[in-house]
Formats: sequence, C-alpha cells, structure tokens
Amino acid sequence: RGQFAKIRGFTVGLASLAQCLRHLPQTVQTLRTRSTDDISLGSFLLMALGASMFMVQGFLTGNLPLAIANLCTTTMSSIIFGIKLHNDLRKRREGR
Repeated sequence: RGQFAKIRGFTVGLASLAQCLRHLPQTVQTLRTRSTDDISLGSFLLMALGASMFMVQGFLTGNLPLAIANLCTTTMSSIIFGIKLHNDLRKRREGR
C-alpha cells in the first residue's frame, strides 16, 4: 500500500504539472505576437470556465494538486481569451 501511494502521488503530481504547462506555449505565443486569428473564442471560454469549476472543486475538497493545476489553466486560458476578445472587438469596430 505504501508503494502504491507513492506511485499515485507521483502520477498526480506529474499530471498536475502537465495540466499547468499545457497552455503555456500558446499563452507565450499569444502574448508575444498578439495574434489570435486562428484561436476559437468559444473554445478558450469553455476551457477557462471548466478549469475554474475544477479549481473551485479542488479548493473545496482540499485537493491542492487539482486546485493549483486548474488555477494555472484558468489563468492562461483567461489571458488568451481576453486577448482574443479584444482583437475580435477591435476588428469588428474597424469593419474587418
């Protein structure tokens, strides 16, 4: 049982790290270029919403890996969503 708990803890930690880092390349690219033409607004809205719900669940249940991983995902998805929304609204005002 002790060995299983160690493996489980390692797996949860690795999954949480992967969850945190999965949006990092897109977030960095979007921040650098401000280009969001090929990004789906709805997709990032739903990702941010879903991640925020899992974050709340993690905090409410005391599951810190779940909460922290989804805090990272929520933050990065929200950044990309915000830039995408800004760009789309600017294009609409400019008539493109």
